[in-house]
Amino acid sequence: MINTIEISKQAKTDLLASMKRYFDENLDPIGDLPANLLLNYILEEIGPVIYNKAINDAQSRMQQRVTELDGELYAPELEYWPNQEKKRKKK
Repeated sequence: MINTIEISKQAKTDLLASMKRYFDENLDPIGDLPANLLLNYILEEIGPVIYNKAINDAQSRMQQRVTELDGELYAPELEYWPNQEKKRKKK
């Protein structure tokens, strides 16, 4: 079970830079500490909602694909003799 979404140091650095730029351009400038606190909040509180939605979407897609396997990959069985009969009739 995942409690908090873990991200790499580089991803965190990039996200913090993006958040600070967003605040600079759209709101009031935000410092390093508030940006870190906000990012931690988002990862802990909002991140799991997005993560769970992605997991549900992936699971639904996989179930759909598994259901389609019969139609896409089904190989007719015991077809040798019927195929031989069809070939003989063509001659």
